[in-house]
Amino acid sequence: MSETGAKKLSCCVPGRGATASSRATRKTIKTNGALPDRLVSVPGGASHVGTSKTELPIDGEGPPRKVRLKPYRIDPIAVTYDWFAKFIGDTGYKTDAETYGWSLVFFAFLDNPDQHESPIQTPWWRKVEGATWAQPLGPGSDWESMADHPVTHVSRNDANAFAQWVGGRLPSEAEWEHAARSGAKEQRFPWGEEEPSDAFTPCNIWQGTFPSHNTTRDGYAGTAPAKSFKPNALGLYNMVGNTWEWSADTFRVRSQRKAAATLNKAAITEGVRLLKGGSYLCHASYCYRYRIAARTGVHADTSTGHTGFRIVAD
Repeated sequence: MSETGAKKLSCCVPGRGATASSRATRKTIKTNGALPDRLVSVPGGASHVGTSKTELPIDGEGPPRKVRLKPYRIDPIAVTYDWFAKFIGDTGYKTDAETYGWSLVFFAFLDNPDQHESPIQTPWWRKVEGATWAQPLGPGSDWESMADHPVTHVSRNDANAFAQWVGGRLPSEAEWEHAARSGAKEQRFPWGEEEPSDAFTPCNIWQGTFPSHNTTRDGYAGTAPAKSFKPNALGLYNMVGNTWEWSADTFRVRSQRKAAATLNKAAITEGVRLLKGGSYLCHASYCYRYRIAARTGVHADTSTGHTGFRIVAD
């Protein structure tokens, strides 16, 4: 496969097939108002979504589109395992992964990956029975050693339930991008324009040859703590790399082409939701989606070992 063709593919995976509406309303969550004091205030005003330097047109990441934002607050870190554990303890909530009985784990983290079923289009993932947020690698694993890492194996439905509990919400794509750029200016990464390399490792992505060899030059084979690497100008950590982050938006490609219209209709019907930021599995030669404008979409009930979320509030 050519490098250009490879970049079109995503390290993400198809969902289980349920729609967003069929799962998201299963339980009313009582709000406890537990938003932390650390949330960063972001002024409103004129901004934009997307980029004029499009790398993956198929994803609908450009051209830039003008928007106007109201003031909001955003958590400088993604929701962590220990915070999510408090949510579970307070509400008794059951995640999608727990309901379905399985979640997707990257094959290199398993002792016997061939014992687990693999999706056809993404063979580096394995369907692990019993894998959940509390058992990230399946039965016998636990989250306590990663308490300060972003929680994973959470669906968009689960993220919404957590947001309701704390009295916050998920960010729109416009809010997420504006915060990642630290304002309305256009730039490729939260730190500027310089590409990550073996010598410059400002975020947690894949180094080496995906998916067979990771040199871990950035220090991590899997997730890093939520508060790691240098924050951007607003003080936000890991806005790209580490884990994909759920947004409030449906995944749509803004184009007049018939193919885009068909894709958008399917996204709405099937509950395909927008993810931002890329993850520790992204690599420039394969899934070049650790850029601010990059985006992908998966079903709202999807849960994997590289997807989390962060909270915003009005």
